Amino acid sequence: MPQSVLSANRVLELVGQPLGRAELEDQLFRSKAELKEWTEDALTVEVTPDRLDLLSEGGLGLFLQGSLGAKTGAVPIPEPPAALDRPSVIVEAGVATLRPYLAGALLSAPPGVALDAGLYAEAIRFQEVLHATIGLDRRAASLGLYPWERLRPPIRYALEPVDGVRFQPLDGAAEVEGPRFFAEHAMAQKYGRLGRSNGECLTLRDAEDEILSLPPILNSRKAGEIRIGDRTILLESTGTRATRVEEAVGLMLLPFIARGWAPSALRVEYPDHADSGMDWISPRRLPFTASTLRDVAGLSLPDPEVEAWLGRARLAGSKAADGWWVSTPPWRPDLQTSVDLTEEVLDARGLSPEEALLPPSATRGRRLADTRYRRQVRHYLLGLGCVELRTPVLVSARHTDLLGRSSAIRIVNPVSELYACVRDSIQISIVGVLERNVRYAYPQAYSDVGPVVVPDPHDPSGGATRWHAGIALAGERAGFADAAAWTDYLLGAFGAQGVREPAELPGTIPGRAARVRIAGEVVAEVGELAPAVLTDLKVPMPVAWGEVDLTALWPFVRRTESA
Repeated sequence: MPQSVLSANRVLELVGQPLGRAELEDQLFRSKAELKEWTEDALTVEVTPDRLDLLSEGGLGLFLQGSLGAKTGAVPIPEPPAALDRPSVIVEAGVATLRPYLAGALLSAPPGVALDAGLYAEAIRFQEVLHATIGLDRRAASLGLYPWERLRPPIRYALEPVDGVRFQPLDGAAEVEGPRFFAEHAMAQKYGRLGRSNGECLTLRDAEDEILSLPPILNSRKAGEIRIGDRTILLESTGTRATRVEEAVGLMLLPFIARGWAPSALRVEYPDHADSGMDWISPRRLPFTASTLRDVAGLSLPDPEVEAWLGRARLAGSKAADGWWVSTPPWRPDLQTSVDLTEEVLDARGLSPEEALLPPSATRGRRLADTRYRRQVRHYLLGLGCVELRTPVLVSARHTDLLGRSSAIRIVNPVSELYACVRDSIQISIVGVLERNVRYAYPQAYSDVGPVVVPDPHDPSGGATRWHAGIALAGERAGFADAAAWTDYLLGAFGAQGVREPAELPGTIPGRAARVRIAGEVVAEVGELAPAVLTDLKVPMPVAWGEVDLTALWPFVRRTESA
């Protein structure tokens, strides 16, 4: 689960009262957070993915204010200065091919206050937490913070030729040209593909043509660096998903609002419409019905008590016909329905240990028989000297096509080419592992026990899940005999013996592959990977592959056990 290291002093400063470790752990028990470690000023906090707001000092401090009863009700969102001009960003049409969505806000410090070292560190740390979580490592959304007082509006978000870009990176000592930045800079190596296409890259510039940043890669030093002492900060987020972009902005407001900074809506002007931006900074109203509370919680609470517990959760509820209208802040995107609000009330009210009733169960105290069977297979393969893998069911379209596995189910509109197919064989996952490990010494031996999905017209979903055990040996002397021996050993370990017959299998050398049957049922496939496959993978050694259909073998294993 997501975690972060926070400043204990900054959290306690917001709480306004001393707090010991035991009491802090007790209060966090009422939330979806857990204290992992407290060393001097360092609080290591872990949360569930829906409570990212608790991974900032501001968010955790506001929660503890309510949990302890020091401050209750909705967190006040300060009003911006009346004389402040409303900022705007012009989004050009070209960005639609890469990162079409933008949202943001202007953050103004309270009178007599400016950005200090503590808030600066909190904001940068929380920004990276959001990049890694809600932003999906910047693929879905990324955030930027800029010194508004050193910019000239309006801001322009565009896609322009890389050759025309020249700026000083945030961590650089001098200006560099775009091609050199993308070729040499570490951040460009990691995130450049997300903001560049066909010789063009995304840019944020102000009216004086100063580059603020190259989204989602890096800010510039001149116009894109916030500093201690700044009093007005521009916050923006770009991305591929509108919801993620807006939620990222709402969460990023939290460290500043907790310290009294005032947000102003950022107006976004698209080629065909304009967005006022008020939704990103304004609280939402959700209906919360008394019937949902009663059905989910199994109890009826007096109206004043419900409103009091909502206040302890830092929410504001006003009475409605069948319940309440609840105001939820922009940093709580997890609150969507009455069920979510019921959970908030119960968490704030506190959960107490109750005497549990254990229902009758045939599996109490032991694992299911087929689970023990698969675990035993893993132990056998480990004993054969194989490195155990845990690979996902979703696999690369390139590897699927390379092996010629036409029966693998394709995903419509996949998030990435790397996860474009559902594997029907562990062979697809194994070739991906072989490709990623070509720099390591040989021989290499791998095993994987996991689910595959095979087409099944009789299943409502169109596919049936089966369990396979796959093995591979890459080395100078690896061959068909190795895979056959491994498979025979695995079958024999369960008292089964199969009949091997020649077969033409996807991705293997003709004449060097076979199927294994028991009572006419195919329970295994073995073979040597074809040279064309190995050449594409850049694997310099022969590879022997074997795969056992554990689902097909299971009935014979059970017969053997009962005999």
